[in-house]
Amino acid sequence: MKRRDFIRSASAAAFLPALSRAIPNASPVPVIDTHTHFYDPTRPKGVPWPKPTETFLYAPFLPERFRTATAGLNVVGTVVVEASAWVEDNQWLLDLAENTPEIVGIVGRLKLGQPEFAAQLRQYSANRLFRGLRVNLETVKDVGTTAIDADLTRLTDAGLSLDVIGNGTVIGATERVARTWPALRIVVNHLPFPEWDGKVPEMRAALKTLAGFENVYVKISDVVRRREGKAIEEAGFYRPALDALFELFGPDRVVHATNWPVSARVAPYETVQRVVADYFATKSRAEQERYFWRNSYRAYRWIPRGTSAHLAP
Repeated sequence: MKRRDFIRSASAAAFLPALSRAIPNASPVPVIDTHTHFYDPTRPKGVPWPKPTETFLYAPFLPERFRTATAGLNVVGTVVVEASAWVEDNQWLLDLAENTPEIVGIVGRLKLGQPEFAAQLRQYSANRLFRGLRVNLETVKDVGTTAIDADLTRLTDAGLSLDVIGNGTVIGATERVARTWPALRIVVNHLPFPEWDGKVPEMRAALKTLAGFENVYVKISDVVRRREGKAIEEAGFYRPALDALFELFGPDRVVHATNWPVSARVAPYETVQRVVADYFATKSRAEQERYFWRNSYRAYRWIPRGTSAHLAP
């Protein structure tokens, strides 16, 4: 075995205890998954997302199922992102988190620019697990209107973060937010965007300006692709795009996530994690820790609890 391949295999083993016997003195790198969704379509009122037509996703995805998916992978906590547009579901997640120590933070969903926003933000952020808000392109493109701007200032003053969902079309609007609110921690979700598959130079050009804002993080949560009906598992296939993101945003502003259970439509949880673990196996232990948990603490200031309680801020 070539030395490079041995190093990659040994480091990846730190994430897969079944392989770690080959390096008995290695300690696993803790993993915080910063993008999961918990919901239950079987509850009396159902859910607004996913729709019943999405047969794989339209089922209960709750903490016990997450524990099964992550068994043996050293995932010590998760930041749950609210996918429901129903305001009251923010409280549903907070109630779920109360007895679920794996949940170290919740990114809620409130509509900026509404008269009730300030009161809602006070209500939910009173719970220490409420760490930020998720918005989409329709929200960030309205930056510059008085009501939206006032609410982004409220979010910043509360010390919370802003998750931005979308594709390449959100980049320009996100740049405006980052420039106007330099103290607001912004996390761009689901990179690398599929629209840039095989187009790394275009991705670099599109993200160059955004990467210059120190308050912007990128969540690497849409990595694995399929070919001929099977997930592509070779880290080398993804290396050009991941190299670009790592070089643009540096080792301190790339954040790990899986987008489970959506990601399970492409590949099992273990495969999704292993692909990025194999990529980071060529980097230093310090850089691995930054990617898999330390950077997410800086972005979200999540609450160490449960099996993550030992992690130092």
